[in-house]
Amino acid sequence: QVQLVESGGGLVQAGGSLRLSCTISGRAFDDYAMAWFRQAPGKEREFVAAITWSGSSTTYGDSVEGRFTISRDNAKSMMYMQMNSLKPENTAVYYCAADRSYYGGRALEYVYWGQGTQVTVSS
Repeated sequence: QVQLVESGGGLVQAGGSLRLSCTISGRAFDDYAMAWFRQAPGKEREFVAAITWSGSSTTYGDSVEGRFTISRDNAKSMMYMQMNSLKPENTAVYYCAADRSYYGGRALEYVYWGQGTQVTVSS
């Protein structure tokens, strides 16, 4: 059974930084392309960033490019997202997603999801 576990969320002031982490239990980590999505109250789930199996390619949603950086360390079975210059509108539950055959920004393509971690940015 594949389980994704996120960590690193919390409360931060506008302009601050957070680093989210995600790992997969139960399977070989580098078998999966991975991504971050977020969902704010009353809004649809939004693509944030994705990274290929090897980590050689990344892609970002328009609203975060230049401020957020996705990365992975396959030796440690960890994926990260460094979030800088956070804004109140970045407040959301952030979800880690993984798939063996898809890399990109379409949420419906990802088979495996974590429980989410709350990020709150105060003004």
